[in-house]
Amino acid sequence: MSTAAIVAWVLAHLSYGVVVLFMAIESSFIPFPSEVVVPPAAWKAMSDPEMNVFLVIVFATVGADLGALINYYLARWLGRPVVYRFADSRLGHMCLIDREKVEKAEKYFLDHGAVSTFFGRLVPAVRQLISIPAGLSGMPMKPFLLYTTLGAGCWNTVLALIGYGIYRFTDLKTPEQVVELATKYSHEIGYGILAIFFVVLAYIIYKGMKK
Repeated sequence: MSTAAIVAWVLAHLSYGVVVLFMAIESSFIPFPSEVVVPPAAWKAMSDPEMNVFLVIVFATVGADLGALINYYLARWLGRPVVYRFADSRLGHMCLIDREKVEKAEKYFLDHGAVSTFFGRLVPAVRQLISIPAGLSGMPMKPFLLYTTLGAGCWNTVLALIGYGIYRFTDLKTPEQVVELATKYSHEIGYGILAIFFVVLAYIIYKGMKK
């Protein structure tokens, strides 16, 4: 089945179970954009009495945690040599993973410490892979799951609000249209969050040096 067919199936069968499943896939090493799941699910929840926007966020975060745990334990059990060998393999490239992306995620983790598992969930191109360096470093499970849940919850809230806003303030009639607009907005918001994070970090460093 092609990616387009999978996306079409997801959009045609949106439910809490589908949200959990595909957000788990999105957060693991298998590439699948969260914009295809959460915004249209939130958009649908506005007119479907069987769905609720708040529960969309909750189930999306549960799915994200499951996917993150898969990456965490695989990295922890397999170790750095196997992880990088996979990143260099054809299968890894088919999953849109390569050495450069893993190195970028690992550097982000090393530069920012354990809290990077929170901020990493908000950063484009790092979001899906930040669990790998956490597992490689042997980060304790409780803080890993806490930071991951908080970060994923924040990002899923942003995506759900995009879906809500599209329902309230546009005339879009199909989930496909919602995905297209949500993808555009989510990328802009993601980079905006990243810029704010670095401004705050620079301010904290400046205050620390001043003291």
